[in-house]
Amino acid sequence: MALRAIRGAIQLDTDERNHLLRATAELLTKTLHVNDIDNAQLVSILFTATPDITSEFPALAARELGLGDVPLMCSVEMNVPHALPRVIRIMIHAEMSVERSQIQHVYLRGATALRLDLAQ
Repeated sequence: MALRAIRGAIQLDTDERNHLLRATAELLTKTLHVNDIDNAQLVSILFTATPDITSEFPALAARELGLGDVPLMCSVEMNVPHALPRVIRIMIHAEMSVERSQIQHVYLRGATALRLDLAQ
């Protein structure tokens, strides 16, 4: 088993608490599913949000999905003038037996523009 990092992002339509929680849960669920990761493999999850997101902590969505025993941390993304607005990013650290090249990073909605080479 190796420690692997899986990236992902989703752009919110609006900074509204319930929308943020649903979108973050969608991003987490899809990322875990496509990489065939179960909770026991998770080491930690880092969340970032662009500075224009203030309605809720994205990590709450993970706790609501039953990931309360996984170390979670939220941070604010750099405030770069030309940055895509209303974006939640994740970096999941997990113990996996796959090569790094087999990891599937997940970029949803407008966040696909961040990594066109990786977006599905």
